[in-house]
Amino acid sequence: MIKRLTGAFVAISATLLTLAFITPTAPSSAALDTANSSIPVNPVDTLEMRVTANCITAEARCLFDTVANLRTPQGVIGFPGDLWARQNVTLRSMDRHMYINSNVETPNTRIFKSLTDNEISTVYFGGGPPDRVTLRGVAWPIDAYTGRPKTDVPLIVCSYIQVVYAGVNLTSPNACAQAAFS
Repeated sequence: MIKRLTGAFVAISATLLTLAFITPTAPSSAALDTANSSIPVNPVDTLEMRVTANCITAEARCLFDTVANLRTPQGVIGFPGDLWARQNVTLRSMDRHMYINSNVETPNTRIFKSLTDNEISTVYFGGGPPDRVTLRGVAWPIDAYTGRPKTDVPLIVCSYIQVVYAGVNLTSPNACAQAAFS
């Protein structure tokens, strides 16, 4: 009886071990994430918002950028010359003990920092090529208790934009990218 139980136990263990090696595992969070949102401007054109976040463990920082543009049947085009736009970007985390230090390289931008998130507000005047309405920045997540870099929690970057030009006044839906460090 004991030999049969031992043999069954060995067979079950071998089967489980084999399954563990051949069964695919759940994918982990990517270090790079991109999100898009859009809203119709008219029956054929759309206002698009794209957000990208890339967290690099070795550098203990996250790079992020946002791009807003118009998409027509002919492809992506820039905004008209009479554009006025206000964009808001939020940097945050699910960890309430993480302080986010950040910096951006876009003119007419203000960063409002708090203990749990950063609100970045940018104003654009005038249209131009498709990449004209772009915001680029870097964030350094920091443990609020120790002051050390915090790379064990993903960074969430969300953005929306309000555009006003030639009879159009639209606000895009939020686009949110979430990047874990790798």
